[in-house]
Amino acid sequence: MSEKYIYDLSEGDASMKPLLGGKGAGVAEMTRLGVPVPDGFTVTTQACIETMNNNGEWPEGLRGQIADALTRFEQRAGRVLGASTKPLLVSVRSGAVVSMPGMMDTILNLGISDESVDAIAAESGNERFAWDCYRRFIQMYGEVVEGLSSHVYEDALTAMKRAKGAESDTDLSAADLKELTAEFKRISNEELGGNWTNDPREQLFRAVEAVFRSWQNPRAQVYRKANHIPDDLGTAVNVMQMVFGNRGDTSGTGVCFTRNPSTGEKALYGEFLTNAQGEDVVAGIRTPRPLSELRDVLPEAYDQLIKTMRTMETHYRDMQDMEFTIENGKLYMLQTRNGKRTAAAALKVAADLVDEGLIDKEEAVRRIEPEQLDQLLHPAIDPNHSAAPVVTGLPASPGAGVGAAVFDADTAAEKGAAGEPVILIRFETTPDDIHGVLQSQGVLTAHGGMTSHAAVVARGFGKPCVAGATTIKINPDAKTVTIGDVVIHEGDQITVNGSTGEVFNGPLALIPPRLGEDFQKVVGWADEIRDLGVEANADNGPDAAKARELGAEGIGLCRTEHMFFGEHRLPAMHEMILATNDEERRSALDKILPMQQADFEAIFTEMKGLPVTVRLLDPPLHEFMPDLVTQALTVQELELTGADPGELAAERTTLAQVKKLHEQNPMLGTRGCRLGMLYPQIPDMQARAVVRAALAVFEREGETVQLQIMIPLVHLQQELKTQREIVVAAVDDELAKAGKQLDYKVGTMIELPRAALCADQIAQYADFFSFGTNDLTQTTLGISRDDAENGFLGWYESSGVVKRDPFATVDVDGVGQLVRMGVEKGRSVNPSLSTGVCGEHGGDPDSIAFFQTIGLDYVSCSPYRVPIARFAAAKAKLAQQDSAS
Repeated sequence: MSEKYIYDLSEGDASMKPLLGGKGAGVAEMTRLGVPVPDGFTVTTQACIETMNNNGEWPEGLRGQIADALTRFEQRAGRVLGASTKPLLVSVRSGAVVSMPGMMDTILNLGISDESVDAIAAESGNERFAWDCYRRFIQMYGEVVEGLSSHVYEDALTAMKRAKGAESDTDLSAADLKELTAEFKRISNEELGGNWTNDPREQLFRAVEAVFRSWQNPRAQVYRKANHIPDDLGTAVNVMQMVFGNRGDTSGTGVCFTRNPSTGEKALYGEFLTNAQGEDVVAGIRTPRPLSELRDVLPEAYDQLIKTMRTMETHYRDMQDMEFTIENGKLYMLQTRNGKRTAAAALKVAADLVDEGLIDKEEAVRRIEPEQLDQLLHPAIDPNHSAAPVVTGLPASPGAGVGAAVFDADTAAEKGAAGEPVILIRFETTPDDIHGVLQSQGVLTAHGGMTSHAAVVARGFGKPCVAGATTIKINPDAKTVTIGDVVIHEGDQITVNGSTGEVFNGPLALIPPRLGEDFQKVVGWADEIRDLGVEANADNGPDAAKARELGAEGIGLCRTEHMFFGEHRLPAMHEMILATNDEERRSALDKILPMQQADFEAIFTEMKGLPVTVRLLDPPLHEFMPDLVTQALTVQELELTGADPGELAAERTTLAQVKKLHEQNPMLGTRGCRLGMLYPQIPDMQARAVVRAALAVFEREGETVQLQIMIPLVHLQQELKTQREIVVAAVDDELAKAGKQLDYKVGTMIELPRAALCADQIAQYADFFSFGTNDLTQTTLGISRDDAENGFLGWYESSGVVKRDPFATVDVDGVGQLVRMGVEKGRSVNPSLSTGVCGEHGGDPDSIAFFQTIGLDYVSCSPYRVPIARFAAAKAKLAQQDSAS
């Protein structure tokens, strides 16, 4: 017996989401609860997966199961698909396991044909309605199933409206729409070479196949990649009886949220259109009306909708995103799902649901995606500006963005990926524009509302969006937008404020975001749950201050070489590196020591009372030395121009030393502890600068940091032993001279495979291990991060050779096992060994989930990733508890 691929709505429930997809499980659950839902059936995600795995061939038995399900459906409805009397019309929609708003395709009114259109007109008593349904079906079917370009239909519709003097498609008469339908059919047959099928059952099979294919369309792939959704989940297909919002002024369609998805406020939020079908609201073709006005238009349906919204939110214990259609005054629910929301809204909704007793604190933390919190760190417009907006649209997604105006998604994607800030301006966005939205600083649309595609996608990506700015005039050919008397050309700077709907001509100053009460409350719950400590990578006082503000519990990595890239400091580094003897090197170090001490004092002042891990000098020498070719050309120019002999001699000496120190692969050359082994004066100087700074801060503040000194790039036990002895001798000498005592630790960074493999040897001389997973990834995989990410790695990801960039998410099977081994081996000889990660993986939620399982003590990441890491650590702990139970 073949696998069951079809489930009637009455057979499903919310627990079957992996099999029925989010939409299928949602409508099945509403059916179970007695909510008015059109009847139908769902084709499972497994059918889609097997089709993908079999090069597009359907699994055995699927076609027959669909036919049988349709027959049962027809019997329940008392109608037959495409019949000339009492015809059944259906919608065919995708429904992935994970919500992907607008990414896949929909076909409405399937079953309408030359044979059934008159019956629909007669039954409804509305000839215009029947022909409106027919022309819509031909366009959707042509685009989604047959792959025809949307513009061929849109051009014909525009020409018809122009010829009839109609402002909107709702102004076209039944005769106009009948004429338009004939034109649509002619266009379709012309484009397809006469291959249009009029058999409704065959159309249904092909529509299901098209939804399967849509899982692989480029916009869906871009969305999944951006949201880390696996490619192998597949999509379900929902076949449901059509209900019609375009049957006149007592009918309509809409989208509603049980709370405001931008702010989280518990208030009515949604939009509707009268005399419209389901896709009209989200497509942005007409600007919809606020949901509150539905009470005046269709009061009974409004009251039932409000009751249903409350019921479903209480049932799911979360904010719901719902779609509805009203047909001749009767309400039907088409979908419910957990609503996409901004980070600010996610925090408020979570906090409020806890206060309302619907969920507990742990559940609140589970529901917030750590990556979302990045949105809270987006800037806003400086309120002190005096500029007047040139237009105000709908505040569809909060935050502010400044960038160059662009008018198509491809340009936005190209320029944005190249690092140029851009604002994407469109009549309305479509799912095909997602790659441009992703790379933009913000979005401005002339049409569409608060629930349009542009708004939903922008909110999901944390991009500011102003929608429905209906007075702007876009000329995509000339690449201009006219707003009143103002003409903005492509490349001109504009500012959008998605929190107010305002648009400004020119760039406005932005200010950092402010974290509110809900953030502090919910992050506090995460802190109560997590085991992992969260520290920050910071190399100066301001970064340290920001890290502490965002909740860092210390500095896990202070890179001392980053302190010497300024024009007043780099010469001292040059002098030290290019020194030819100990005396010259000591002279240079004497200049560097007070600079280091001053920097450490600034950091220690901000972090007093907390641990600070200072990594000793780890400079790839090429980053600090004059370029070999440039230096050679300088000498050559001086020789040719007869320069001062003293100047020429000095430049020749520099050239000679640069040649001597030049390395073919400086990233794997004389850096890290190797520099300290060759020149022990360097770690000696740095240790003295560190302890002097710690003592100075204690003297001034009455408190100092928990000091940790880290030896970089070791792979031999003897390296760490030797470097530790130098550091301990210098620190103890400084403390003795000052007559002070100070607890401190000396540890090492594990960033080479041999160090992890021999961690039991190295741990004999280490108080702590900090895994530098950036370099550990490079040295384990044998690839340069910069070269790989600019070269083959993108292709590897898009082709599925690797699922994730190993420099963004830790390679668990390779690098991860070395970290696990390093922890286990290190603690086998030193049970009190503290272990952490200080690469950027320390701020990646998926990597943090792995680090939780191997028992690390802390992670360290960039300051702005600290809130993300705090949440991720809590979710990792909860996931670990769930898997153990």
